[in-house]
Amino acid sequence: MTDNEIKSTAASDSEIKRIVLEKHLATVEEVAECAAEQEHLKADDRQCSLAGVMVDQGIVTTSQLQRVIKAVEVIRPTQQIPGYQILSKLGSGAMATVFKARQLSLDRLVAIKVLPKRYSENPEYVERFYKEGKAAAKLNHANIVQAFDVGESGGYHYFVMEYVEGHTVYDELAEGKVFSEAEALKITIQIAEALAHSHERGLIHRDVKPKNIMITTEGIAKLADMGLARLAEDTQAAQAEAGKAYGTPYYISPEQIRGDMDIDFRADIYGLGATLYHMITGQVPFEAETPVAVMNKHLKETLTPPDHINISLSVGLGEVVEVMMAKKPQDRYASTTDLLLDLVSVARGESPLQVHKMLDAKSLSTLIQEEEQPAPEMLFRADDEVKYVLIYILLALLVASVMINIIQFLL
Repeated sequence: MTDNEIKSTAASDSEIKRIVLEKHLATVEEVAECAAEQEHLKADDRQCSLAGVMVDQGIVTTSQLQRVIKAVEVIRPTQQIPGYQILSKLGSGAMATVFKARQLSLDRLVAIKVLPKRYSENPEYVERFYKEGKAAAKLNHANIVQAFDVGESGGYHYFVMEYVEGHTVYDELAEGKVFSEAEALKITIQIAEALAHSHERGLIHRDVKPKNIMITTEGIAKLADMGLARLAEDTQAAQAEAGKAYGTPYYISPEQIRGDMDIDFRADIYGLGATLYHMITGQVPFEAETPVAVMNKHLKETLTPPDHINISLSVGLGEVVEVMMAKKPQDRYASTTDLLLDLVSVARGESPLQVHKMLDAKSLSTLIQEEEQPAPEMLFRADDEVKYVLIYILLALLVASVMINIIQFLL
């Protein structure tokens, strides 16, 4: 990268300096020496950017500088959000970039999700972005990442939320961890409580998965990312999304795959069940080469019970997961509260009573149906036996008469 190319970038000297130091590409002393050299060159009417001097001095390479400039360009949009000081980038996905920032008025750390410029000009993406903020604002629970603000500045749409210091469940799974039953239940109970709070307010998350479960440094689990959240009674949204699969293939419910219109809280129970399955077995419920093939297995393939894979698991936990991941929504828990009761019971070493009640009710229903079926008709009644005997006698007499006539004819 030539000096002219460096000058042509929108990155200022102060921005370059900050990123270089944050990424530990140079020491404070080295940056200070480069800044002094820059001033010396300016005194000789030789204009030069700090970035150019750092490259010339061998402090950073051209490729390193390109990455620094890219980082500056990513962070710059959020610098236009009034009242917040951007500290660093936390991560990015297909739909947004998240930054760590300080809210100046309250002097607290926050996370800011920013919609990229290319999506900011698309009304559909902007509407979905604001729906996420509004959905999160309806919830106030210790196990849900809190929403603080949503707005637009300088052409960029942003969503300010609680900053969570910690990691995700996915981070641990990616490192090969298999959670113990006790640890997995502790996390799952907290997320089930978060979902119960959400479901009571008519909101379904629709994307419960390891990446959306944050674990704080204090060990508190928090449900994050309301990007796919929807009011269960929002028929207009349901009609618009009919036939489309919204969710993550490894954890998506069968009804979401089909794009059913009547999706409710039981889709979240399925997603949490699939997440719990992954945590306690170390593998996803269904594996295949393509996302479509994975979703097809969610629809049709029988689930291998988790306690058949990890034999150290209790039978009760295996039963709970199987009910959570039943193919038909009506075969899952009737409420998130019922699910919580069983999760707590299993955590105490007790049997999942709600599962057993469901199984008992199902067995009773099957028995009643069998009793209501009409008894199969007998091939013949008792009085029919006399008729059949008489018929046989008549046939025998007829045969005997024919035989006598034949013998007389031959004689």
